[in-house]
Amino acid sequence: MSTIKLQNLTKRFGDLVAVNNVDLNIDAGEVLCLLGPSGCGKTTTLRMVAGLEMATEGDVFLADKRVNDLTPSQRNVAMAFQFYALYPSLNVAENLAYPLHADRLSQADIDGKVREVARVLDLTDVLNRLPGRLAEGEKQRVSVGRAIIRDPNCFLFDEPLSRLDVQLREQMRGQIKEVLSGLNKATVIVTHDQLEALTMADRIAVMRDGYIEQVGTPHEVFATPSNLFVAGFIGTPQMNLMAGTFAGQRSGSLRLKTGEQEIAIPSSVPHAGLTEGGRVTIGIRPRSTELASEAGDDTLTATVDLIEPMGAETLLHLSDGDRDLRVVVDQDVMVRVGEQLHVRPRASQTHLFDQNDARIA
Repeated sequence: MSTIKLQNLTKRFGDLVAVNNVDLNIDAGEVLCLLGPSGCGKTTTLRMVAGLEMATEGDVFLADKRVNDLTPSQRNVAMAFQFYALYPSLNVAENLAYPLHADRLSQADIDGKVREVARVLDLTDVLNRLPGRLAEGEKQRVSVGRAIIRDPNCFLFDEPLSRLDVQLREQMRGQIKEVLSGLNKATVIVTHDQLEALTMADRIAVMRDGYIEQVGTPHEVFATPSNLFVAGFIGTPQMNLMAGTFAGQRSGSLRLKTGEQEIAIPSSVPHAGLTEGGRVTIGIRPRSTELASEAGDDTLTATVDLIEPMGAETLLHLSDGDRDLRVVVDQDVMVRVGEQLHVRPRASQTHLFDQNDARIA
């Protein structure tokens, strides 16, 4: 069974703790994305799975076997790197076939596997070309193909799309996801691009400073972020995060004060963990709002500072003097810089975080 299990995994470089007590389980057929900013420990975690870095503490299990003491070749993993690492003197077919020679397959079997992978990744027409004559997207597909052509314990991808332009990234996301869906192998993809993670992963592990902040499906990490970091990291445009205080619960609403304004968020659920006057952070996604015709106790009032057209939508940058607020509206909503708007957050999509930055359920 192709599975990956990380148990209390830690990596230290001198005084630097790059990965801190990570626990993860990836099932056969599951794609998990390690997502986080540069330097958070995601690539180091991947390298420990591959055996390219030795764990300081903790264990790595592949297919239910502890592999800490095994070399990379003994772990039988397939890995695709950010830098394609193709053999420049070998053509595409030879690059794809190279990992198969160690398995002592017949030439007929090797040729059959090369043809099948080339068909799936749309490389049939370039099998005789050298890497120097390939476009960037073709090089990336060869790198992916060389990983998936084998029958390893698992697949590991380190920033596989980071060197491609926007159009090629979109194309490759779909192709890689389609290929992986039919292989029934545990797969880990490292990326700092949240769109890659949200579109390709079955689950996402969000990392910061060596720690796993949250593990969940793409919908879970987007809709119910566990803390302020995840809330601010996931989502484009970024979630509005406004410092405030809890002003009590009256008439079926939570009363929240931010700056000089107070807003009522409809809620029938008592929040025993909130104390009146206690500090909170209010999280509102730019697309989780609507414009009201007049001010009300459930709106925030702010002035338009900047208008950014985004095709079918428009991103409005607002300010009330104390804080900024981003709001996404349809392209046909006509507003002007300097205009005062009344913004109503959708109650079911408004997030609250306590003074320790943890989500208030």
